[in-house]
Amino acid sequence: MRVAILSSGGKDSTYAHWWATLQGWDVLALVTCKITDDDSMMFQIPGTEIVKLQSIVTSTKYLELEFSGKEEIEMLELTKQIKKNMVKGSILENIDGIVTGALKSDYQKSKIERMCEDLGIHSFSPLWHKNSNTYMGLLVNNNFEMIMTSVSCEGLDESWLGSTIDTKNLEELCNISEKYRFNIDGEGGEFETSVINAPHFKSKIYWEGEKVWKRDSGMLKFISLRI
Repeated sequence: MRVAILSSGGKDSTYAHWWATLQGWDVLALVTCKITDDDSMMFQIPGTEIVKLQSIVTSTKYLELEFSGKEEIEMLELTKQIKKNMVKGSILENIDGIVTGALKSDYQKSKIERMCEDLGIHSFSPLWHKNSNTYMGLLVNNNFEMIMTSVSCEGLDESWLGSTIDTKNLEELCNISEKYRFNIDGEGGEFETSVINAPHFKSKIYWEGEKVWKRDSGMLKFISLRI
C-alpha cells in the first residue's frame, strides 16, 4: 500500500504516520497544508513548519501545499493540489490512499473521504473514535514527545504553552479536563500539539520559541527548529 500522511506535525497525524509504518506500508510523503488565512475549519495552523523536519528524521519525502483555508473552497483547493501531484513523475504518483489523524470530527473525516473517493484512492483514519484517555496514555507510553503549541479553553493557562505532555503532565491534564469539562485529547480545539520525538523518528527535534498570549488563549511561535 502506497500512502501519504496529511500531517500538521501534531500528535494525531504523527501517530497516523507511525501506524502506517507499522502496517509495512510505503509512505510516499508527509503532506502539509499551509493556510494563508487566519483560520481553517479543516486544518491546524500553529506549528506546521515542524513537519519538514519530521520528514527528515523519518526519511520521508515532504510535500507542502498552500491555499486559503476558506471554508467554502478549501477542500476544492486541496483536491486540486493533491491531484496535481498524482501525475506521472510527481511525488504522489501511484498513490493508493491517504492517512489522517481524524479522531471524532465527522466534518473532517467525511470531507477527506469524499475527496479520496473523487480521486479514486482510499482514506484511512486509524484513530477514529479511539477512547481519549486510552489514546493519550498510548502516546505517552510509546515515548511520543508532544509539546503544546496552542491553548484556547478554560483551565489551560499560558504556562502550558511549550510544555511537554508526559506521564506527570498527563495526569494533571486529565484532572483539569474533568474539572473544566473539555476533551483530554484536544479534539474540540482546546489545545494543539507538535511532536518533537516519536518511535519512528531517527533523532529528536530541538526548538526555541516564544509565547504569544491574548486574554484567555495563546500559541507558541517557533523561532528556530533543528535536529
